[in-house]
Amino acid sequence: MKFPKVYSLQDIANLLQCEFVGDALFPVYGMNEIHVVESGDIVFVDHPKYYDKALQSAATIVLINKKVDCPEGKALLISDDPFRDFNVLTKHFKPFVQANVSISASAKIGKGTIIQPNSFIGNNVVIGENCLIHANVAIYDHTIIGNNVIIHAGTVLGADAFYYKKRPDGFDQLISGGRVVIKDNVGIGALCTIDKGVTGDTTIGEGTKIDNQVHVGHDTVIGKKCLIASQTGIAGCVIIEDEVTIWGQVGTTSGITIGANAVILGQTGVTKSVDGGKSYFGTPIEESREKLKQLANIKKIPEILKKLK
Repeated sequence: MKFPKVYSLQDIANLLQCEFVGDALFPVYGMNEIHVVESGDIVFVDHPKYYDKALQSAATIVLINKKVDCPEGKALLISDDPFRDFNVLTKHFKPFVQANVSISASAKIGKGTIIQPNSFIGNNVVIGENCLIHANVAIYDHTIIGNNVIIHAGTVLGADAFYYKKRPDGFDQLISGGRVVIKDNVGIGALCTIDKGVTGDTTIGEGTKIDNQVHVGHDTVIGKKCLIASQTGIAGCVIIEDEVTIWGQVGTTSGITIGANAVILGQTGVTKSVDGGKSYFGTPIEESREKLKQLANIKKIPEILKKLK
């Protein structure tokens, strides 16, 4: 997430009321999670296990809960609670804006696009040409939709990421300030939920088709011409490359990659990254031919035991 202008390190420290290490005029361009940070971004870290990863990342400003040696060319913001202060920044630069109409005046809707009754189009949404948005679709603020997109009834684009920090009295949510981006010629079924990124984009690539009742987690990137069948749950920060086929009731863990042209058979648990161009099945996931051989061998166990007796 980029800020509307360049701020100084001093400006951000004043906003957070925290100490800093580095030049007071050090430029700050935005804020992002570690997997999408760029030079000029703030990244937060609040556990020693991840200090090195954050300090050596592309981010040039690290919001951290301990004063440590600052890498050359970077700056630190010292906070007693980086998670809380990352939320402070999100609320300041991407505040929630209440809607009072079904289709926001700031939304841009292309020629030939049809929006059926009872749909909600939020602030600064962009919808391309010749789209069909069926009834009762909710499209949250800042969502971007390309041309020739079909979205069926009851689907929600842009809900918050499922991202929480455990506290003694409950859970604190990491506030989402990202977007959902839907490319051209995408089809999305009924009752799907696609969460926005925490600071970046959740992206559905050109020509991809998604069945009914599919969930896509925050910051996930789905490539071109993928097919995703019903009741699939895709976690956050997943990369699905081009022309992947995922059959029904598949679930994934977060932060993995599914290679191009892979086929994931129904009811598979994708517990790790997998190469493209192969078929997979089972939990934990394995190549489908190997997994099916294992299942066939399991059926032989009673016969083997009988012979052993």
